Amino acid sequence: MKAAVAFVASLFATARAGTVLWSGDFDYYTTTTDFNNWSWANQVGEYQYYIHGSGPVTQYLDVSTAYAHPGVSGESKGLKLSIDQTSTWNSNFWRTELIPQTNNNLGTGQKYYHFSVKRSSTNPPLFSYEHQVAFFESHFTELKVGVSPYQSYLTWCVGGSPKYAVTFTPDVWYNFAFDIDFTGSTVGLWVSTGSNQLQRVFAQIPATTYSNSADWHLGVLAFDQGTAREDWYFAGVYVEVGFTLTLYLIESDMLSG
Repeated sequence: MKAAVAFVASLFATARAGTVLWSGDFDYYTTTTDFNNWSWANQVGEYQYYIHGSGPVTQYLDVSTAYAHPGVSGESKGLKLSIDQTSTWNSNFWRTELIPQTNNNLGTGQKYYHFSVKRSSTNPPLFSYEHQVAFFESHFTELKVGVSPYQSYLTWCVGGSPKYAVTFTPDVWYNFAFDIDFTGSTVGLWVSTGSNQLQRVFAQIPATTYSNSADWHLGVLAFDQGTAREDWYFAGVYVEVGFTLTLYLIESDMLSG
């Protein structure tokens, strides 16, 4: 597995213009309760919101300028996403997850799934058990924490196997792009921190790539139940064709759907 320090100059790339197929821009939501406007009968907004506990939406989600990623232009808000003892859904796992709401096809050709994630020293994740973060239902690629022997790291996995890890430091934004070739059945990874441009840290490797455009989960699924609430932060979420190294949402180049 590659360590975070193993950046290689030959793997750097030149920025190219991308076209956003789906935007998870949190500015869409005037208030957190707007997530409740989505239902199977009324599929509106940027996200499907149905994987959560029995509490009110404000117990699990909070959109605010206070959580904005300063390196993401075009988005003034970020998301605080929480799991706790009430956030079980369809299992005993703690989970709060959002699914893209789109009519566009996010599972053909080469796509780049962008997102940024952060944690705080307040209500931090419990690293003694596995968390799945930003994962596809088939788990062909995903981000995890609590995976031995890199339990306090953000670990990128392909087919369940760890391939790359970076220490998950509080109050640092970690920016990721899953580089997925659905036609060629390969995945790679781009990473940066803060406002830095993305860098390729892992070249394409074989994977059983698949998406029906509604099976990528932005959020957290925790395998065991702790006793304390956990808060996670997300921003800069979108899927594009083509690629940009900078962190922004290109609304003018966004396809409908």
